Parts: sequence; C-alpha cells; structure tokens
Amino acid sequence: MKYSQVTLMVVSGILVTPDKQKIAYNHYENGHKRVIIIAHGFYNSKDATLLQQLKDNLLDTYDVIMFDFRGHGKSSGLFTWTSKEALDLKEVLKYTKAKYSTVGLIGFSMGAATSINVLAEEDGIDSMIAISAPSDVGGIEYQFWKLDFKGDFLYTFGKEGRIGRGIRPGPFWLKKAKPIDHVGKIKCPILYIHGEKDWVVGHKHSQRLFEKTASKKQINIIKNGTHAEYLIRDNPKEMMELINNWFVTTLPGGK
Repeated sequence: MKYSQVTLMVVSGILVTPDKQKIAYNHYENGHKRVIIIAHGFYNSKDATLLQQLKDNLLDTYDVIMFDFRGHGKSSGLFTWTSKEALDLKEVLKYTKAKYSTVGLIGFSMGAATSINVLAEEDGIDSMIAISAPSDVGGIEYQFWKLDFKGDFLYTFGKEGRIGRGIRPGPFWLKKAKPIDHVGKIKCPILYIHGEKDWVVGHKHSQRLFEKTASKKQINIIKNGTHAEYLIRDNPKEMMELINNWFVTTLPGGK
C-alpha cells in the first residue's frame, strides 16, 4: 500500500435506483482528477478482500469508487442475475460523472456483463476492462467439477475468502440483455482479461465479445488462470501490469 493515508478520504453513501433499491457505495478520494469504478461479480461486494487489494493498488494514480449491486453487501433487494442490475450501475455512473470528467471502469464476471450492457447505452466512460465477462449469461457453462478445490472452494469458505462475500438471490427467469448483442455499440476502448482455466465462464466468451467489439480493443488470456477476482489472487503482478498499462494508454491524462 503506497498511497498517502494522509490525503485519503473515504465517503460512504447510498444511491437510490428508479425501482427504489438502495445501492451502497464507497468513494475513495485521494486527490486525483481521474477515477476508476469497480463493478464486482456474483457473490462478491465492495468489501471483498481481493477487490480491496485491487483498490489499494489503484489509489496511487486514481480515485476509486466501489459499490454493491442489489442483493450483495450493504445494498438492498435481491440479485436478479443481470436483469435489473443495470439500474444500479447507471446510478453509480450518474454520481461519478457529476464529479469527474475522466472515468475508467473495471467489471468482473456478471458485473462485467452488466457494464457492457450499460455502456452500450451510456456515454461518459473513457475506458473499460472486462474481466471474465460472459457473452451471454444464459450460456454460462459453470463446470463446477473443474474447480480448484483448495484454491477456490476452501478459499471462499475460509477466513479471508468470506470477507465481503455472499448473495441474496432473486428470480433467475427474468429477461436478460445479452452482452454479445450490445458490445458492438460501445465506443470506448475495452480490454478483455480471462483465465485460460476459468471453470465458471469459459474464455471463449471473452473471445466472442472481442470479435464483436468495434472500438479499440485488446484481449489477454491468462495462462492457467481461473475466474474473475481469483486472477488478482493468483496472478497479481500480471493483472496489475495489464490494468495499469491499459489505463495509462487509454484514459485521458495518462502518460
């Protein structure tokens, strides 16, 4: 952790969606003019250990905004498997764009799927990173028999892995927008990162999204990498180099 503890200010609050869900957020202000939004995935929250580690690694260069999708963390409601979560992210974008002119976004798994669907409609994001993004939530393979029992299962239910984890699931049969149908409308640059051995969302999902992307794009498949936030745990140096290099070259005001 290199960033200044003296200048760091953390603002916590609640945003209310059009359908009256309360979305909890933390805004980490460290005196930067650029900000990164982190959109967590299924079963995570803004307080999850690995996402907090990501935030700490970003604060030297960027302010950071983290939030809980409905049905997760301190937000209200039930998780609807990307059917209504776009409403949550749109409120976060509204809050963010009122304070910053330069905004990056990192989405994980279903958070990445929601981010793609939203950015197809919304302007104001200058660069995006989609980590373990499904091209179609209904097409997720979820090959649980391929999971790393020690690295995934035991971590999830261990002391560190339990922090900020959990979900209040809602109906899964609601209509869902497919990222593969919308990604071609996005104008900002997109970096796709996916684990070669992702047992939840196969890396071909990112490859399909990459092929459909019309804006500046890049794809990196992490050798032997697994799913979403576990890439930060197992490949920390490679992940931070990819993230930092992408934002340096695609966010206005970078080197």
